[in-house]
Amino acid sequence: MRKILTLFFVFALLFALPMGQYAEANQLKVGVVFSIGGLGDESFNDAAFRGATQARDDFGIQLDYVEPDDIAEMEDHQRAFVQEGYDLVIAIGFLQESGLEAVARDYPDAKLAIVDSDYLADMPNVASLVFKEHEGSFLAGYLAGSMTETGVVGFVGGMEVPVIFNFQTGYEQGVEYANPDATVLINYAGDFGDPGTGKELAVSQFERGADIIYHAAGGTGMGVFEAAEENNFYAIGVDSEQDGIAPGYILTSMLKRVDVAVYNIIADLVQGEFNAGVHRFGVADGGVGLTDFPYTDHLIPDEVKQNIEVIKEMIIDGQIEVSSAHD
Repeated sequence: MRKILTLFFVFALLFALPMGQYAEANQLKVGVVFSIGGLGDESFNDAAFRGATQARDDFGIQLDYVEPDDIAEMEDHQRAFVQEGYDLVIAIGFLQESGLEAVARDYPDAKLAIVDSDYLADMPNVASLVFKEHEGSFLAGYLAGSMTETGVVGFVGGMEVPVIFNFQTGYEQGVEYANPDATVLINYAGDFGDPGTGKELAVSQFERGADIIYHAAGGTGMGVFEAAEENNFYAIGVDSEQDGIAPGYILTSMLKRVDVAVYNIIADLVQGEFNAGVHRFGVADGGVGLTDFPYTDHLIPDEVKQNIEVIKEMIIDGQIEVSSAHD
């Protein structure tokens, strides 16, 4: 009888208290290193955070993150997560590729992912989450080319780097497709977190005739929106749905579903199916596209909206080939 009672208490302890502790001990841990500017950009970093927090809520993972103040810090944060035994470390942004390369080589068993870079595509422990920004930007350009009344539109970029050139290139092609005679003004701020410069560039483009300005500039783009409100022209947002930041002044936003990419790579980890290599997202799989004009639907002719849907299918079918900056 004493043996039976002893066994009973052993099982009671196993199933009462330790079950929660056991689950916690075996809980998958994901660390995210954000790009410069951190959370609150209402764009790139915030999109990644939405995907990560949704995965946390859906799968019960432990999620931790850091917001570096400087590029030099990024590798240290990546390395710290790996050394602390995190099951997956996600680096948000191409600025982290050199640091992640060193970490990937030093820790070949670590599972790593990076958004916006395929530089490490050949490394067996790195998943590269990249987008066809040029395809989504083509749609934004078509809208701008169709809606401009002055025949002049603008583009404000953050830093002059390949991924932002993709936005610019696709936008220019879309504008030309809609309006071959239109002019596209191009300026770069040299920074993703400088709304003051973003505003100055947008005002300058407006003064040169631009009545619609598309930004691919992270937090710098907040200045573009401010300029649009103050000077009564239209802007186009990027990455996240930014339409509500300046309702009625932002025609649409070019959605770059960083949230979906981050969520999917965590889901793969949870299912034991983490795959290194390139994971590419475009118009065909909903990885890029436009918002549904929540504040400007009444401003956009039905014909333009219908044509956007037709163009999407033509891109998917290959009838329209949108060149990237790499091409």
